[in-house]
Amino acid sequence: MKLKTIVGAIAIAVATVGSSSAQDVQNDRFKEVLDRGVLRVGVQGAFRPWAFRSPDGALQGIEVDLAKTVADRMGVKLEPIVITSANRMEFLKQGKVDLLIGAMSDRPDRRKVVGIIEPAYWTSGPTLMAKEGVIKSWDDIKGKPVCGKQGVFYNKIAETEFGANVIAFGGNTEAKQALRSGKCIAWVYDDTSIAADLASGEWEGFEMPVDTVFSNPWGAAVPLEEQSGIWGAFMAGMAYNWHKDGTLIELEKKWGVKPSPWLAKMHEQLTYDNSYLNN
Repeated sequence: MKLKTIVGAIAIAVATVGSSSAQDVQNDRFKEVLDRGVLRVGVQGAFRPWAFRSPDGALQGIEVDLAKTVADRMGVKLEPIVITSANRMEFLKQGKVDLLIGAMSDRPDRRKVVGIIEPAYWTSGPTLMAKEGVIKSWDDIKGKPVCGKQGVFYNKIAETEFGANVIAFGGNTEAKQALRSGKCIAWVYDDTSIAADLASGEWEGFEMPVDTVFSNPWGAAVPLEEQSGIWGAFMAGMAYNWHKDGTLIELEKKWGVKPSPWLAKMHEQLTYDNSYLNN
C-alpha cells in the first residue's frame, strides 16, 4: 500500500499543472485501478510479435511486456484483454479496459474519441506483402483484389489513392491466408508487422516490394476525459521512460524486430544528459 500511495502522490503532482484549469477532466481511473488491484489493458490477440498467443494460450509480445511495466509500476496485477482494430476505442470508452496499448496509429479523428498519449511508443506505415515478382510499384494494385483487415485505415488509402479493391477480413490470420490461397494479389498492412512475418521463415517466396506511403506513430490511449488528469499524466511519464531507459530498444531485440531508426532517434532525444554530474 505504501508503494501505491507514493505512486499516486507522484501522479497527482505531475498532473496538477496540466489539469487545474480543465473543467471536464476526470481523475477516477488511476484510483480505480489501484483499488481493484488489477490493470486491464487492451492488446491485439494475433499481431505477432506485438501481442499474440503463446502455445499455452497466454498473451505475450512487445505490447504485453509494455503493459506489464505499467502494472508493475503501479503495484497491481495485469489483465491483458484482447481487442481488435474495430472495437478497441469502444472498449476503452465503455470501461471494458483501462488502457489501450493495441497497435493504434495516432490520427486526428481518433484523438476526438480517446486520449492518445504522447510520446508515441512505436511507428509504422502502410505497405504491401505479395509473392515475389508480382508487384513492382503501388500502381500495380489498381483494380486488383487486395487483402486488408477490418477497421484499419490503410484499406482506404489502398482504395482511394491506388484504386485497389480491398477485401477486408476480421483478423490478420484470415487475411493472410487469403493472400496465400491467391484470393488477393497483396496484403496491405503495417511495414513493421510484414517485416516480422517475412523474418519468421513462414513466408518463403513472399516479399515487401514497395516503400511505405508514410510513417505514422502509434500511441497508447486512456479515456479522453482522463487524458489531462492523473491517469494521462502517469502514462505520459511511462511512455517517456520507455524511450529514455531503452525499454523499447530492448524489446526490439527480445522479439526479433528489425531495429527502428525512429526508436533509436527517440531514445537519443529523450535521454537526459546528466554528464554534468561527473564534473
